Amino acid sequence: MKQSILTIFTRTPLHVGAGSSVGAIDQPVIRERHTRFPVIPGSSIKGVLADLWPERVQATDKDGKLRTDKNDKPIMIRTGDGRLLFGSDDDQKADAGKLLIGEGRLLAFPIRAARGCFAWITCPLALNRFMRDSGKSFPVSTPDEGEVHANTKEPKVIFEEYPLTVKGPIDAKLIEALQGICDDKVWQELPDKLAVVSDELFSYFAENACEIAQHIRIDDETGVVAKGALFNQENVPSETLFYAVVQSHDDAVLSKCAEKLKDVEHLLQFGADATTGLGWCSVSVK
Repeated sequence: MKQSILTIFTRTPLHVGAGSSVGAIDQPVIRERHTRFPVIPGSSIKGVLADLWPERVQATDKDGKLRTDKNDKPIMIRTGDGRLLFGSDDDQKADAGKLLIGEGRLLAFPIRAARGCFAWITCPLALNRFMRDSGKSFPVSTPDEGEVHANTKEPKVIFEEYPLTVKGPIDAKLIEALQGICDDKVWQELPDKLAVVSDELFSYFAENACEIAQHIRIDDETGVVAKGALFNQENVPSETLFYAVVQSHDDAVLSKCAEKLKDVEHLLQFGADATTGLGWCSVSVK
C-alpha cells in the first residue's frame, strides 16, 4: 500500500458542521469525542476531491437504453480518472475507487499571543499521531501544565489570557519535519510561531478558542431579527493545519491527485458557507 500525507491549511474560517446543538452554540463543528479536537471527516475530503473530476456520462442498461431514476431523471456515472480514483455507486456497474482517504486530523491550532500577533500550538498527542501516520521521526517534548516549549528568549509567553513558563526551545528536527509538509506562505513563519503545550491545554484551546459567529436576518417589514433567524455558528479559525492520510495500491493514483491539485493552484473549499467566504484552504499531497 502506497501512502502520502494530504495537508489542509485553512485560509479562511472553516465550518464542517455537526448539526444542531442544545448548548449555547447552535451550529458546532465536528469534533473527536475523546479529545474534543476539531476534525474533518474523510467523506467530506473525498467529496471535495471527487468534484475535481466532474466527467460523467448517462448510464445505459444491457440493451443500450438510457436509464433514469424513480423521478425520471437521467442516471449519471463517473468515467475516466474520476471512476478510477473514486469508483461508482451505480447499482448495476458498482466499482470501488482506488484512492483511500482518512479523516483530517488537527496538527497545529492558531491562538492569540501577546507577542508576534499569534502562535501555532501543538501537543505531544498530535505530534505522536503525526509520526505514526507519516512515518517521520523527530523528538517530542512533553511540557507540564502551565509550561511551553517555544523558540523565544522570553521567560514567559501569554497565549489568550494564560501566562505560560517557557521551558526551552523546540528541537530543530521537529521544525524541519513540520515546515515542509505545507507550502502556504503563512506556514513558513513556523519556526518563530510554533509552541508545544501539554495535551490538556491543547484540548482546552482547541475546544474553547474557535470563532463564534452570530448570524441574523433582518425582517424588511419590522426592521428587527426575523423569527428563528438568530443563531450562533462555530468556525475553526484561519491558519489551522489539518492532515489526512491518503493511500492506494497504485502510485499513479496518488500522482493523479497531486497533479490535479496543482491545476487548481492547491486551493479548495471545504464545509459550509462557500458563498460567504468560509472554508477556503491550501491543500497539497506530500
